[in-house]
Amino acid sequence: MRDIAVVSWAQSRHVAKDREHNEVELIIPVVQDAVRRSGLDRRDIGFTVSGSCDYLSGGPFTFVAGLDAVGAWPPIKESHVEMDGAWALYEAWVSLQIGDVDTALVYSFGKSSQPDLGEVVSLQTDPYYSSPLWPSMTDMAALQACAYLEASGRTERDLAEVAARSRRAALDNPNAVVSGDADADALLGAPRTHSPLRDHDCPPVTDGAAAVILAAGDAARSLADRPVWIRGIDHRVEASALGARDLTTSTSTALAARHAGVADGPVDLWELHAQFSHEELILRDALGVADDATVNPSGGPLCANPFMSTGLVRIAEAAARIAAGGASRAVAHASQGPCLQQNLVCVLEGES
Repeated sequence: MRDIAVVSWAQSRHVAKDREHNEVELIIPVVQDAVRRSGLDRRDIGFTVSGSCDYLSGGPFTFVAGLDAVGAWPPIKESHVEMDGAWALYEAWVSLQIGDVDTALVYSFGKSSQPDLGEVVSLQTDPYYSSPLWPSMTDMAALQACAYLEASGRTERDLAEVAARSRRAALDNPNAVVSGDADADALLGAPRTHSPLRDHDCPPVTDGAAAVILAAGDAARSLADRPVWIRGIDHRVEASALGARDLTTSTSTALAARHAGVADGPVDLWELHAQFSHEELILRDALGVADDATVNPSGGPLCANPFMSTGLVRIAEAAARIAAGGASRAVAHASQGPCLQQNLVCVLEGES
């Protein structure tokens, strides 16, 4: 196995609705920033892979337009996944393992404010039973939250405490859409919008993009003073039909964590792709996260949720803290599909 590291990263200034830029204009400064920070010339990047969702822009193969932000001349080796950018990073990691290239650019983007995001996400459900009902992302999350609270014995206060902690953490994150010095009591005074969920339990609509540069072995050491090594990465998927799986647990996350080697050492911080407050609790259970652990110090998806980039942002946020010396070993998690259907776990470590 080759040693693969994150050597640079960038993300846009996330906003609730970007009225000034199209997708290409959103991507350009992010990709340029990540490439500049890596010290690479764009022509020295061996592989480029993106993650996005055509449904957000409402046209077929719209990800091709995103290549205008990268520049496809001279010709480049390029790929795309119709998934969160974390899965694009996984494809890049596999390509680097094969050994054909030593460097890769990963980027993802999405303007969630353009469509009805709830309807878009409902298209990810099975086409026979769930999709014809047009359940929104929040409708499905509320069903899962009800099942989890009943099975676990937790309460709506536990959900509010997750949201309050996330908002306080986001005060230090310039890319957060939502932040504040909130407490659980104040949040519980808000009305339920999708019982048992309140607005603070749900992610804000967010437009944004992110990019990461990966490099292998000596190339990584030459590009970064403190490369952030990917020590393990794995992803697993569960049944798309909501009634065919236990919504109160995340067996795919637990399985991915085991194969990624999460338990092989202490974890200093966790960046979890929990779009709803109850999802963080489910993921904590699946990953074995201690009650006093540092979780989503960036504020997480409850404070900024650039759809199709949120998982890649989790990896970038964890890498940034390791590179800055704030952590030695971190776990980043990404999710795709309704009710934590598909999950990716990435273990990151700083240079010894």
